Amino acid sequence: MFEDDAKQPKLTLHEGKHLRLVSQGSWEYAERLGISGIVGLIPVTDAGELVLVEQFRVPLGKRVVELPAGLAGDIAGSEGEPLVEAARRELEEETGYHAHEMRQVLEGPNSAGSSPHVMTFYLATGLTKVGAGGGDEHEDIQVHVVPIKGIEFWLKEQEKLGKLLDPKIYAGLWFAEHLS
Repeated sequence: MFEDDAKQPKLTLHEGKHLRLVSQGSWEYAERLGISGIVGLIPVTDAGELVLVEQFRVPLGKRVVELPAGLAGDIAGSEGEPLVEAARRELEEETGYHAHEMRQVLEGPNSAGSSPHVMTFYLATGLTKVGAGGGDEHEDIQVHVVPIKGIEFWLKEQEKLGKLLDPKIYAGLWFAEHLS
C-alpha cells in the first residue's frame, strides 16, 4: 500500500527558508533544503573517551546530549562538498577536535517516518585538540569528553539533570567499543 504512495507526485504544502513540507500519497514529511547530505560523528580519543555535544533544541524545548553531527553542502560555494569533508568540518566546528582517521561505519535514515534524508556516520579516531569547539555563531554547543568505560552512569546523570539523550549515542557506542 505505501509503495503506491511513493509512486504518487509530491506536492509542496509549505516551503520555508530551511524546510519544505510535502505531501505524497497519504504521507506528509519534511525535506531539508540546500543540503547534499547529513553526517554524524563517533569521535573516540586515544584514551578511550567518547566526545559528545550538548545543545538546546528549540523543537524539544530542552538541552539534548548528542553525537556531533551536521549538514553537508549547506554552505554557499560548497554545494558539492564530499560527506567526509563535511564530517571533518563539523567535528572541528562543534568539538574543536581534528581526526587523523575518518572511517565510514553506518548509513541510514535520519527519521524514516518524517524525512527522506539519510545520515552517514564516521568513526573519528586519532583525535587532536585544535580549537575550542562550541559551534559556529548560530550555535551554543557544550562539549563533553566522557570515558566510554562507565559512560552509562554519566548518561543517566544527564537525564536526571533534565537533559534528553539522542538515541543515536547508543549506536555510536557500539561502533566505539567494537571498531576503535
